Amino acid sequence: MRLVKASEMQEMDRRTIHDLGIPGVVLMENAGRGAAHTFLNHFGPKNGSRVLIVCGRGNNGGDGYVVARYLHEAGLKPTIMVLSQKEKIAGDALINLNIIHGMGLDIHYLPDEQAWEQHRSTLAHANYIVDAILGTGLNSPVRGYYARVIKDINETGKPVMAIDIPSGLHSDSGAVMGVAIKASLTVTFGLPKIGQVVFPGKDLVGRLVRIDICIPEAVAQSVPGQYRLTVPEDFKDLLVEDKEDIHKGHRGHLLILAGSPGKTGAATLAALGAVRAGAGLVTVVVPESLNPILEEKLTEAMTAPAPETS
Repeated sequence: MRLVKASEMQEMDRRTIHDLGIPGVVLMENAGRGAAHTFLNHFGPKNGSRVLIVCGRGNNGGDGYVVARYLHEAGLKPTIMVLSQKEKIAGDALINLNIIHGMGLDIHYLPDEQAWEQHRSTLAHANYIVDAILGTGLNSPVRGYYARVIKDINETGKPVMAIDIPSGLHSDSGAVMGVAIKASLTVTFGLPKIGQVVFPGKDLVGRLVRIDICIPEAVAQSVPGQYRLTVPEDFKDLLVEDKEDIHKGHRGHLLILAGSPGKTGAATLAALGAVRAGAGLVTVVVPESLNPILEEKLTEAMTAPAPETS
């Protein structure tokens, strides 16, 4: 599975919007809709559950507005806290903010720490929290007002879904940039980011779900990248489905020459791996003095003692 740096994902977005002409608001709609559906499937909230959606002033907050709309339509009660004045929201985010305004959703503008303090009690009444504060472009430590908000959210112990990446986490390295959200669930858009699968970031992501926002495969392939995460799906095409009447004699006989004093584990793992991979018969040849040890360790593979020296 391919992993991307923040700059690579941003370039895919740019090419999709500017080269192909797919509007950014369409990608935002796809992202928010996918995130909302994942939220409902993961948490299984009761009808009328209160969801606090904390939004920054950028496109991460815009995704949060789309999530709010879908959760509202699903019968939940979203409250949206915007960590900015409305006048500073622009572009696709503003389009989606105006939509939920028109729907009459509960929206509060909290441009500073004093305003946050007046509404902080809302955290205690929420059943769930959505982190839509900071996205994958973060490259400096989180300080001041946003740091306070992140700490307050973490202290609630409530289930949190992070939009694209937990706020405060460096997308490329997985480093905590001062302070970061600890999420129960993270929905990431397009392709997974490196910082979501390496520590300490991996420990803050919770369950990671990739949302397809319909960036064409040709666009993704046109952006060079060198990082991959090995997952079980990478091997599915290498494994063949056996016929019902197959037996061990049909799958070959593998000979393993391995083992030395203090390192019988390597021979054991090689044999177990061969059996799991589908070899019909497996024989491990080891120095004669080690044969009793391997006979004790292995049940499916055979062993054969060999002279201690050639």
